[in-house]
Amino acid sequence: MSFYIKEDTMRTLVEIFLVSFRLGCTSFGGPTAHLGYFQQTYVKEKKWLTDEEYADLIALSQFLPGPTSSQVGIGVGLIRGGVLGSIVSFTGFTMPSVLLLMLFAAFYLKGEVNMGWIQGLKLVAVAVVGQAIVDMVNKLLIGWRHTLLAILACAAGLILTTPWTQAAVILIAGIAGYLTLTGTTKCVTNKQLLSKKTGAVLLFIFFALLFVLPLANHFFTIKALVLFEKFYIAGALVFGGGHVVLPLLETHFVSSGIMSMESFLTGYGATQAVPGPLFTFAAYIGMILGGIGGALWATFAIFLPGFLLILGALPFWLYLSGHQKMRGAIAGMNAAVVGILTAAFFTPIISDSISGAIDAVFIILFFVLLIKWKMKASTIVLLGILVGIIWY
Repeated sequence: MSFYIKEDTMRTLVEIFLVSFRLGCTSFGGPTAHLGYFQQTYVKEKKWLTDEEYADLIALSQFLPGPTSSQVGIGVGLIRGGVLGSIVSFTGFTMPSVLLLMLFAAFYLKGEVNMGWIQGLKLVAVAVVGQAIVDMVNKLLIGWRHTLLAILACAAGLILTTPWTQAAVILIAGIAGYLTLTGTTKCVTNKQLLSKKTGAVLLFIFFALLFVLPLANHFFTIKALVLFEKFYIAGALVFGGGHVVLPLLETHFVSSGIMSMESFLTGYGATQAVPGPLFTFAAYIGMILGGIGGALWATFAIFLPGFLLILGALPFWLYLSGHQKMRGAIAGMNAAVVGILTAAFFTPIISDSISGAIDAVFIILFFVLLIKWKMKASTIVLLGILVGIIWY
């Protein structure tokens, strides 16, 4: 029995890979910035899904532990090309930063590279996120209740900075929406992507590994299994973005004496300098500890929980979102997503990117080019690189 993929399906998968790979090469600025780039590409340019469907994916991904932007990308790939599409989308988006960090680890760079172009890309990220927020405000905040929920969510995001804030705010907004809003938000898609049975199996695997891996390592001392457990647990327990994984990995690898703090911080600094998800920091650690095989193994382990969760939860999310009251809850969650993204826009996006008046001038310029001139984000990225090289 041969494995055969139809020509149309293959073309779709190739397209998904190329688009996600381009995003993986150009998406600087952390998970919030990634969501801005995704909105620009998947919603506005490619029209693979609507603003409402995109906001649904963000709400679900924010509510789950794991790498938010990667989970959104996996969801987009699933909608566009099925399970293979989700794998291809994840691979394309993750590959560039994994390869770059493996090179960083191999040569153990310590800051000799001129990083001015990185500053230019950070300024572009601010403009892209700003545009995404404007679009989502116009399409998702359709009444005063929606707007109020967004404002309260933004305030909570600015005041409360715990890893659980985002999930708690989205849950509360969902309850408020269930009680007070008439849902106009459509479910993610009317296509049955995965069965609830498949979703239940994936969720079972997620929770089973949380218990089985520590138990197995208690009885066996296999280096590969120990490494897998440490990264899997870290990937399964992270709420609030990739930066939150830092203390977990520090505990697993530095405090335990597996690697030095200098080596650890060098890799984390390198992770800030490359595009793509911050979880790819695992590739650097894996490369230091076990070469190419260790890098790939660590990357697989840290992303696996998020992959299982988003694919496992989506069938139930689709089922629940088909009910009128649940659509009200989703409308409330989407309003909260707008508020949370706005809070993240102020800090850390703006606070980490602007250090002087000239930075603000360039951000305004990029924003105007996006909003008024309708210039593509990919073009703005190239302009940002040029500005960074010349000016910084």
